[in-house]
Amino acid sequence: TDPQKLPITVLSRCLQFNLRRLPLSVIREQLARVLEQEGMAFEPAAVAEIARAADGSMRDGLSLLDQAIAFAGGAPLEREPIEDMLGTAGRQVLYTLLQAVAAGDGAALVQGIASLDARAPDHAALLNDLAAILQRVAVLQVLAEAQSDDDDAELLALVPALAAEDVQLCYQIAVHGRRDL
Repeated sequence: TDPQKLPITVLSRCLQFNLRRLPLSVIREQLARVLEQEGMAFEPAAVAEIARAADGSMRDGLSLLDQAIAFAGGAPLEREPIEDMLGTAGRQVLYTLLQAVAAGDGAALVQGIASLDARAPDHAALLNDLAAILQRVAVLQVLAEAQSDDDDAELLALVPALAAEDVQLCYQIAVHGRRDL
Protein backbone atom coordinates (compact mmCIF):
# COMPACT_ATOMS: atom_id res chain seq x y z
CA THR A 1 0.00 0.00 0.00
CA ASP A 2 3.01 2.31 0.23
CA PRO A 3 5.31 1.95 -2.81
CA GLN A 4 7.77 4.53 -1.42
CA LYS A 5 8.86 1.94 1.15
CA LEU A 6 9.99 -0.53 -1.51
CA PRO A 7 13.52 -0.46 -2.97
CA ILE A 8 13.61 0.92 -6.50
CA THR A 9 14.98 -2.41 -7.78
CA VAL A 10 11.88 -4.23 -6.53
CA LEU A 11 9.52 -1.47 -7.59
CA SER A 12 10.82 -1.54 -11.18
CA ARG A 13 9.75 -5.18 -11.46
CA CYS A 14 6.26 -4.63 -10.09
CA LEU A 15 3.01 -3.85 -11.78
CA GLN A 16 1.33 -1.07 -9.82
CA PHE A 17 -2.38 -0.56 -9.47
CA ASN A 18 -3.44 2.77 -8.04
CA LEU A 19 -6.84 2.09 -6.55
CA ARG A 20 -9.23 4.91 -5.81
CA ARG A 21 -10.94 5.28 -2.47
CA LEU A 22 -14.40 3.82 -2.21
CA PRO A 23 -17.27 6.16 -1.35
CA LEU A 24 -18.50 6.06 2.22
CA SER A 25 -21.91 4.80 1.11
CA VAL A 26 -20.41 1.74 -0.66
CA ILE A 27 -18.40 0.76 2.41
CA ARG A 28 -21.35 1.38 4.73
CA GLU A 29 -23.69 -0.77 2.61
CA GLN A 30 -21.19 -3.63 2.37
CA LEU A 31 -20.53 -3.62 6.12
CA ALA A 32 -24.29 -3.64 6.80
CA ARG A 33 -24.67 -6.55 4.38
CA VAL A 34 -21.95 -8.50 6.20
CA LEU A 35 -23.61 -7.86 9.56
CA GLU A 36 -27.00 -8.93 8.23
CA GLN A 37 -25.50 -12.15 6.82
CA GLU A 38 -23.88 -12.83 10.20
CA GLY A 39 -27.19 -12.16 11.95
CA MET A 40 -25.74 -9.35 14.08
CA ALA A 41 -27.91 -6.49 15.28
CA PHE A 42 -26.53 -3.00 14.66
CA GLU A 43 -27.35 0.68 14.60
CA PRO A 44 -26.87 2.28 11.17
CA ALA A 45 -24.95 5.11 12.89
CA ALA A 46 -22.43 2.57 14.25
CA VAL A 47 -21.83 1.15 10.78
CA ALA A 48 -21.48 4.69 9.40
CA GLU A 49 -18.77 5.43 12.00
CA ILE A 50 -16.83 2.33 10.99
CA ALA A 51 -17.19 3.21 7.30
CA ARG A 52 -15.96 6.75 7.98
CA ALA A 53 -12.95 5.41 9.88
CA ALA A 54 -12.14 3.06 6.97
CA ASP A 55 -11.25 6.16 4.95
CA GLY A 56 -12.12 4.68 1.55
CA SER A 57 -10.59 1.25 2.14
CA MET A 58 -12.89 -1.77 2.20
CA ARG A 59 -10.11 -3.88 3.71
CA ASP A 60 -9.72 -1.43 6.60
CA GLY A 61 -13.49 -1.28 6.98
CA LEU A 62 -13.77 -5.04 7.30
CA SER A 63 -10.87 -5.13 9.78
CA LEU A 64 -12.51 -2.41 11.87
CA LEU A 65 -15.83 -4.24 11.70
CA ASP A 66 -14.13 -7.39 12.99
CA GLN A 67 -12.63 -5.39 15.86
CA ALA A 68 -16.00 -3.78 16.59
CA ILE A 69 -17.73 -7.17 16.75
CA ALA A 70 -15.09 -8.40 19.20
CA PHE A 71 -15.32 -5.14 21.16
CA ALA A 72 -19.12 -5.45 21.42
CA GLY A 73 -18.80 -9.00 22.77
CA GLY A 74 -21.96 -10.28 21.12
CA ALA A 75 -24.04 -7.20 21.94
CA PRO A 76 -25.60 -5.17 19.12
CA LEU A 77 -23.24 -2.65 17.54
CA GLU A 78 -24.14 0.82 18.82
CA ARG A 79 -22.72 4.20 17.84
CA GLU A 80 -21.36 5.34 21.22
CA PRO A 81 -19.25 2.25 22.05
CA ILE A 82 -17.97 2.18 18.45
CA GLU A 83 -16.99 5.85 18.70
CA ASP A 84 -15.13 5.06 21.93
CA MET A 85 -13.36 2.14 20.26
CA LEU A 86 -12.37 4.27 17.26
CA GLY A 87 -11.50 7.34 19.31
CA THR A 88 -14.04 9.44 17.37
CA ALA A 89 -16.39 10.13 20.27
CA GLY A 90 -15.87 13.85 19.90
CA ARG A 91 -17.81 14.23 16.62
CA GLN A 92 -21.20 14.44 18.34
CA VAL A 93 -19.77 16.94 20.82
CA LEU A 94 -18.45 18.99 17.88
CA TYR A 95 -21.98 19.20 16.51
CA THR A 96 -23.17 20.40 19.93
CA LEU A 97 -20.39 22.99 20.08
CA LEU A 98 -21.16 24.28 16.59
CA GLN A 99 -24.87 24.49 17.43
CA ALA A 100 -23.95 26.55 20.51
CA VAL A 101 -21.82 28.84 18.31
CA ALA A 102 -24.73 29.23 15.88
CA ALA A 103 -27.13 30.04 18.73
CA GLY A 104 -24.66 32.37 20.47
CA ASP A 105 -25.02 30.27 23.63
CA GLY A 106 -21.78 30.76 25.56
CA ALA A 107 -22.89 28.62 28.51
CA ALA A 108 -23.62 25.62 26.25
CA LEU A 109 -20.28 26.17 24.52
CA VAL A 110 -18.35 26.07 27.82
CA GLN A 111 -20.33 23.01 28.97
CA GLY A 112 -19.60 21.25 25.65
CA ILE A 113 -15.89 21.98 25.92
CA ALA A 114 -15.86 20.60 29.47
CA SER A 115 -17.65 17.47 28.23
CA LEU A 116 -15.09 17.12 25.47
CA ASP A 117 -12.16 17.53 27.85
CA ALA A 118 -13.60 14.83 30.13
CA ARG A 119 -13.26 12.34 27.27
CA ALA A 120 -9.55 13.15 26.76
CA PRO A 121 -9.86 13.10 22.98
CA ASP A 122 -7.19 13.01 20.30
CA HIS A 123 -7.09 16.74 19.64
CA ALA A 124 -5.48 16.39 16.21
CA ALA A 125 -8.24 14.05 15.05
CA LEU A 126 -10.82 16.34 16.61
CA LEU A 127 -9.52 19.34 14.68
CA ASN A 128 -9.52 17.27 11.49
CA ASP A 129 -13.15 16.30 12.15
CA LEU A 130 -14.05 19.92 12.88
CA ALA A 131 -12.45 21.09 9.64
CA ALA A 132 -14.22 18.33 7.68
CA ILE A 133 -17.60 19.23 9.21
CA LEU A 134 -17.14 22.92 8.47
CA GLN A 135 -15.94 22.22 4.93
CA ARG A 136 -19.03 20.11 4.31
CA VAL A 137 -21.30 22.82 5.77
CA ALA A 138 -19.69 25.41 3.48
CA VAL A 139 -20.23 23.20 0.43
CA LEU A 140 -23.89 22.61 1.33
CA GLN A 141 -24.45 26.33 1.92
CA VAL A 142 -23.30 27.07 -1.60
CA LEU A 143 -24.65 23.98 -3.35
CA ALA A 144 -27.63 22.35 -1.63
CA GLU A 145 -27.78 19.69 -4.38
CA ALA A 146 -24.51 18.26 -3.05
CA GLN A 147 -26.37 16.73 -0.09
CA SER A 148 -25.89 12.97 0.21
CA ASP A 149 -27.02 10.09 2.40
CA ASP A 150 -23.65 10.31 4.16
CA ASP A 151 -24.50 13.70 5.70
CA ASP A 152 -25.51 13.45 9.35
CA ALA A 153 -28.78 15.10 10.42
CA GLU A 154 -26.78 17.24 12.87
CA LEU A 155 -24.59 18.49 10.03
CA LEU A 156 -27.61 19.35 7.88
CA ALA A 157 -29.10 21.33 10.79
CA LEU A 158 -25.95 23.48 10.88
CA VAL A 159 -26.20 24.55 7.23
CA PRO A 160 -28.93 27.18 7.73
CA ALA A 161 -27.95 27.91 11.35
CA LEU A 162 -24.38 29.11 10.75
CA ALA A 163 -23.52 32.25 8.80
CA ALA A 164 -21.16 31.59 5.87
CA GLU A 165 -18.61 34.02 7.34
CA ASP A 166 -18.66 32.17 10.66
CA VAL A 167 -18.14 28.86 8.88
CA GLN A 168 -15.09 30.23 7.07
CA LEU A 169 -13.66 31.76 10.25
CA CYS A 170 -14.14 28.55 12.26
CA TYR A 171 -12.66 26.51 9.39
CA GLN A 172 -9.54 28.70 9.35
CA ILE A 173 -9.22 28.40 13.13
CA ALA A 174 -9.48 24.59 12.89
CA VAL A 175 -6.93 24.35 10.07
CA HIS A 176 -4.46 26.72 11.71
CA GLY A 177 -5.02 25.08 15.08
CA ARG A 178 -4.20 21.68 13.57
CA ARG A 179 -1.01 23.07 12.04
CA ASP A 180 0.00 24.76 15.29
CA LEU A 181 -0.78 21.63 17.32
